[in-house]
Amino acid sequence: MAGAATPEHAALLERFVAALVTKGVVSEAQIADQIARTSRASPETGARMVARAWTDPAYRALMLADGSAAAEAMGVSMAGMPPLGVLEDTPAVHHVVVCTLCSCYPRAVLGYPPGWFKSSSYRARMVREPRAVLAEWGTVLADGVALRVVDSTADYRWMVLPERPAGTEGWDAARLAAIVTRDALVGVALPRA
Repeated sequence: MAGAATPEHAALLERFVAALVTKGVVSEAQIADQIARTSRASPETGARMVARAWTDPAYRALMLADGSAAAEAMGVSMAGMPPLGVLEDTPAVHHVVVCTLCSCYPRAVLGYPPGWFKSSSYRARMVREPRAVLAEWGTVLADGVALRVVDSTADYRWMVLPERPAGTEGWDAARLAAIVTRDALVGVALPRA
């Protein structure tokens, strides 16, 4: 199978890591810490951030000003990660994230990118015909809503702060987080009460 790891790949990776450790570029503990952080990352982290932003105006302001600091405030280490930007949806503007070159994705707060996010079809079509792609996802925006497609890059990662759905007043943070999906965090879906 193309792209599958082979014993030769594993041995090469082992030698590469050993060389980095020997030269003092990175320690075994740093590697283990990074692997643990990556394994813990999931869309639930981003969902908790959104729920907090919906209920805490000071946190919302922090999240919009400095997404990385907002993630750190939720206990997510952003050390070594590109800066995180947060795009706020409003009644007038909806955001969707794409990486036109590869699959740059805010893994620290959303976990691993889904296969469709990395696909050349999604990357190309979302730029050319975003409303059509969103409609295929079942996300139809009102005619007056501007659609902004934002490119996530190796230098700057993005996530969406979706609009809080009507009918969720009085909900606690856990209940709010439960309606925020990974797809809403990149803008291809909307949270539903």
